[in-house]
Amino acid sequence: MKRYYYITTNGRISRKDNTIYFESNETKKFLPITDIEALYLFGEIDLNSKALNYLGQNNITVHLFNYYGFYTGSFYPREYLPSGYCTVNQVKKYLDAAERLNIAQKIVEAASYNILKNVKYYNSRRDENLNDIAQCIENERKTIKEVSSIEELMGVEGRIRDNYYRAFPIITKGKFKLGKRVKRPPDNAMNTLISFGNSLLYTTVLTEIYHTQLNPTVSFLHQPGERRFSLCLDISEIFKPVIVDRVIFKLVNENIIGEGDFTKELNYCHLNDRGRKAFLQEYDNKLGTTIMHRKLGRQVSYRRLIRLECYKLLKHVNDIEEYESFKMWW
Repeated sequence: MKRYYYITTNGRISRKDNTIYFESNETKKFLPITDIEALYLFGEIDLNSKALNYLGQNNITVHLFNYYGFYTGSFYPREYLPSGYCTVNQVKKYLDAAERLNIAQKIVEAASYNILKNVKYYNSRRDENLNDIAQCIENERKTIKEVSSIEELMGVEGRIRDNYYRAFPIITKGKFKLGKRVKRPPDNAMNTLISFGNSLLYTTVLTEIYHTQLNPTVSFLHQPGERRFSLCLDISEIFKPVIVDRVIFKLVNENIIGEGDFTKELNYCHLNDRGRKAFLQEYDNKLGTTIMHRKLGRQVSYRRLIRLECYKLLKHVNDIEEYESFKMWW
């Protein structure tokens, strides 16, 4: 199975024969082209057109993060599975208000279900009581099918997530306080972990969408807009509790990441080099973890679950099979 490569040191990427070659002051490494699913570049990386052309020819996405670990953009190669038929159908589903709301409701239903699973899971492992938070989330979930617009649905989703964030200090034993969710830029350690993890998941979803016939700019829950792949935001909502949040809870609760892994400057906070490497390692481990898929009857990685979700949505927009969004069954 191809893998994601995370390059966290300054250096240069070039093409040498049929491999990608990375060179820095500390290391020299050949990356077999057949082994690369996507590249994640942090810090200062020199990358010439010869290497980019080779990566594009092999359908490899490249995701760029700046010195502070903030996501800046992606190299998205020319699509190799274009389908005008699929794009037209995807747009039709978006333009049909009832269809769009139906898909968006299923996304929020799955995301909130996975959120609730997390709260109940950690409630059973903590002395502190999370029942009140779980009840608030359950009450909000009951209204998902009652909304009549995307705006109302986004309001429900926002209230569910606000309640969920109240559980974070309890789940992490009060080590990091969250306070208000601040994104651009994050202002404390917990906000930094959430933002960094969400950025990683966004790029992971983008990579998985690239290998399907879905158009990443046509979304259903989030409003399609300029300069973003909004379908990635939709699908990310489902997997944030499953992947990102579980990674954060493990990093904090097992003292893999602590206060010393952050740098605070002016009104924002970011992970330092050590903290970033620790997060990336745990995130990659989570993506590679496998579970027994109850329908397929075989072991499937968390990363593969995202691709399967894309396939399910693809079947729905093409009127092959009704979309059933992913809900944790373990």
